[in-house]
Amino acid sequence: MGEIQDALQRAAANTATRPLPKSAQARMRFLVKAEKGSTRAAAARLGVTQRTVERYLKGTLRRPRPELAARLEREVRKEWQPRVRQRAKKQAATATGIVIETRARFGFTAAPGSTDDARMRRITQHLPPAYASRLFDAQSAGAGEQQLRRIAAEGLQEIYFKDRGRRARDLEVEFTDIDYIELDF
Repeated sequence: MGEIQDALQRAAANTATRPLPKSAQARMRFLVKAEKGSTRAAAARLGVTQRTVERYLKGTLRRPRPELAARLEREVRKEWQPRVRQRAKKQAATATGIVIETRARFGFTAAPGSTDDARMRRITQHLPPAYASRLFDAQSAGAGEQQLRRIAAEGLQEIYFKDRGRRARDLEVEFTDIDYIELDF
């Protein structure tokens, strides 16, 4: 996955109102329940045998290897509190918007004589609900990283660089070389 896709998933996971289950047994139980009781499907998601999943459920095994523990946490986090996650996305897409914090290279296509050389910038900017809605819709439609990046670049272009149309009318922003990106809604 790409940087923006990962940032959207991290932001959605940060909306949880309750902590994840602590023990491996409780996490495994939750994952099996999410798979509608299928220990085989849970084992396939984790890359272990069905018998290993059953041993964790029974309590015979208690402490997973570090790589299994990381996979287990990641898979549980994906399924944790889906209604809370959806409610937060709906709120961001209709009312509150999304905050984007990034350090990336921004280049410009602008009028002659302007400073259009690309350079690293650190930007924290609130984007209105329309851009949050477009990002969520594109993500759910299976859009690629380039399309998500274009939507984020357009939002930063209009809100941050053009100041909602009050300046730099012909400016077009290129959003490349992402050092890091965090989203919050």
